[in-house]
Amino acid sequence: MKGHLHGEYLPCAAEGAKEKGAYYTPDPVVRSLLSWAVRSPEDRLLDPSCGDGRFIAGHAKSVGIEQDPSASALAMQRAPGALIHEGDFFSWASSTKERFSCAAGNPPFIRYQRFSGDLRKRAMALCADLGARFSALSSSWPMFLVGTAHLIERGGRMAFVVPAEIGHAPYSAPLIEYLTANFGRVQLIAVRRKLFPDLSEDCWLLYADGKGTGCDTIGFTVLEKFTFCGAPPPVTTFVPLSSWRGVWNRRLRPFLMPEPVRALYEAVAMEESTKRFGDFAAINIGYVSGANDFFHLRPSEADKLGIPGQFLQISVRNSRALPPTQLNAAVVRRWLREDRPSLLLRLQKDSHLPPSLKKHLSSSRAKEASSAYKCRSRDPWYAVPDVKIPHFFLSYMSGRSVAFVQNAARAACTNSLHTVVLKERAYLPRIFDARKSALFQLSCEIEGHPLGGGMLKLEPREATQILMPNASTLASVDEELAREGITVLQRWRHYETA
Repeated sequence: MKGHLHGEYLPCAAEGAKEKGAYYTPDPVVRSLLSWAVRSPEDRLLDPSCGDGRFIAGHAKSVGIEQDPSASALAMQRAPGALIHEGDFFSWASSTKERFSCAAGNPPFIRYQRFSGDLRKRAMALCADLGARFSALSSSWPMFLVGTAHLIERGGRMAFVVPAEIGHAPYSAPLIEYLTANFGRVQLIAVRRKLFPDLSEDCWLLYADGKGTGCDTIGFTVLEKFTFCGAPPPVTTFVPLSSWRGVWNRRLRPFLMPEPVRALYEAVAMEESTKRFGDFAAINIGYVSGANDFFHLRPSEADKLGIPGQFLQISVRNSRALPPTQLNAAVVRRWLREDRPSLLLRLQKDSHLPPSLKKHLSSSRAKEASSAYKCRSRDPWYAVPDVKIPHFFLSYMSGRSVAFVQNAARAACTNSLHTVVLKERAYLPRIFDARKSALFQLSCEIEGHPLGGGMLKLEPREATQILMPNASTLASVDEELAREGITVLQRWRHYETA
């Protein structure tokens, strides 16, 4: 993507562009999107973040907006006939009277942590005025697209590169709702082979046509790879908005799977007896120590320091340490024999500290740990909060499969894992049955989302949506079909090449 990926507006100068994170849209993609958007030499084209001018150079009657001065200078050289406004798109979009036949481009992908301050306030205010309300966790690109759509004339079109997050991120839902309410056709083109091979970020393509009317379906196209095409490719599946909003929880990623797999999953999800994981358990992240190397001791270190056992808690630092199904006393004894750093220094605010611990907490290592952000923001710095002893551990980041391990050893865990605390022990048989089925892993793939490097990320709120059918429903599940769905989604998150 343009030089706006991964958190900030970045310079787009040609020299050192790769080092600065400036990745420009490949020419076949530029030419394709312009072909989709522009229908006449008289059409006025808008690119809301034109970078070095690759899109606006492809059509004579173009207007580009660019905040970065060096990028806008390059755009003026590349597209001398275009009109280029240097400055903030949202300020300009809020006041301009100009309207456009079409728009195309590659909007900035700035994550919410850095898309902040007055710029964010202006963006969210403009979108709210237009009826699209974004959460505080929203990245920049959907707001750019809402602001752009507002400036399109009746009957006009849009064609953009978008992050593949549009297929699963909650903050993409207000964008899709806005587009389907204002365009007669909305199509997403999912491309498995990366449009930008050097980036971990996957990108799809968005096409919207017929401004001024609405639609009740989303056209979804699945492509293995993208090559130049003069018109949007044929739709693979028309997704009813009711289905997108309902069983699929405003996600398009499930439509990467074959229809029989979706039908299987939907049938189980809609079964009256099927519950969700959150109905049975509270799922949260593990504790945050703030200085893992200090707070996690090897048995030999604890002995040398003379730390009493009452201040030590067996803990799991990451999912790689977990056995396949159950963490028990035998596994813990092995960890201790191997002298692993598996003992959490667990102190309370009102703990009566023996001399050995006071000495340890005044050491140079302790002084370094106490200056870490999480440590210095709590009182006392050495009391690690939110240490839970869960019934199960669930992996936060997963490769081939999501780890779901019973905690028979009464261990704690860091925030690299989720803690699963049952609301009632009577739910155990149902959870054990679900865990043995391929449907469990399929549900993790569907309810979680891909991350760079081929990994699957499962947030606590996503984990609460994992399906928990009863035994009779599970018995009717086609396990081979469920495994096919898992394989497909893993290919799309590039696990097989990671």
